[in-house]
Amino acid sequence: MSEVPDDLYYTESHEWIRIEGNRAIVGITDYAQDALTDVVWVELAEVGAKMGAMEPCASVESVKSVSEIYAPIAGEIVESNESLEDAPEIINRDPYGEGWIFTLIMDDSSQVEGLLDAETYSGLIGD
Repeated sequence: MSEVPDDLYYTESHEWIRIEGNRAIVGITDYAQDALTDVVWVELAEVGAKMGAMEPCASVESVKSVSEIYAPIAGEIVESNESLEDAPEIINRDPYGEGWIFTLIMDDSSQVEGLLDAETYSGLIGD
């Protein structure tokens, strides 16, 4: 069974989002990192880029495939997790903590209402 923290929101494409004021921290779920297997490279989101909801803004490469990472909601990227450049395996080890991928300032916090809660996401992945 994959870990699905109750305090986060989720997308059907397996991103998680943690809201802190007007900031949203984004990463990929435990389910996604497990499906990818060993993450070997991360293309970071461009700081300063303005993203629409569900626009691709980063990617994660594993030994199996390359996966686009989408901005769950619209906003401006204000930070990318540069530690992933030298140690992409952090995503496998700690997807909800040190393995976060980027932070954005939300354009409209009400967009969060369109995301999945933990119970719904758990149902999606069959846990």
